[in-house]
Amino acid sequence: MDSILKRKFYLPVAIFISLGFALFINPSSSSLAQAPTVDIPTVTSSPSGILATVKENADQSQINVRSGPATFYDKVGVLLVNQQVPAKGRSAGGDWILVDYPGAPGGVAWVYAPLVGLTPGTLPVVAPPPTPTPLATSTIDPTLAAQFVITIEPTRLPTFTEPPPLVIPTFPAGGSAGTSGGVPMGLVIIGLASLGILIGIFTLAQGR
Repeated sequence: MDSILKRKFYLPVAIFISLGFALFINPSSSSLAQAPTVDIPTVTSSPSGILATVKENADQSQINVRSGPATFYDKVGVLLVNQQVPAKGRSAGGDWILVDYPGAPGGVAWVYAPLVGLTPGTLPVVAPPPTPTPLATSTIDPTLAAQFVITIEPTRLPTFTEPPPLVIPTFPAGGSAGTSGGVPMGLVIIGLASLGILIGIFTLAQGR
């Protein structure tokens, strides 16, 4: 009888000791079973600021990104249609927008304002970078240029020689024009013609 009572007494004690030992060895099991008593905060993303979106253009599918707010600055990349990038500032006239562009020096570059749309907001005015200097200055070698300069030597014009004086013939004042020894030249011709006709008639008569 005593042994049965001892077993009934020792059995609960052994079970209680075993549970206590198990909890002592692995205390995380009790912490996992506990439900949180405080609210878990919701993580929200911070706003990205003003965004620049490349407008759709029928003439081109991309726009140029430059190192400064003008076309004479170097081209550093392109943006595709509908691509969005954070906007950081604008030029003094508002014609160019400064955007984030990791491929450019300093991580920023400029795009032409009419080609992009901006989300509502105000952009600060940003001073432009220094004007780029040309890589090479075009100079002309004077020695080489002198080889193509042709100098025309002046030529002396020929001297003018006056023509000889014009000789005007003069007629003697003694007889009248068209006469020979005072007889009119027309009369002489008529006489010779009449003589020739008479000789011809005489010759024909002799021949018969």
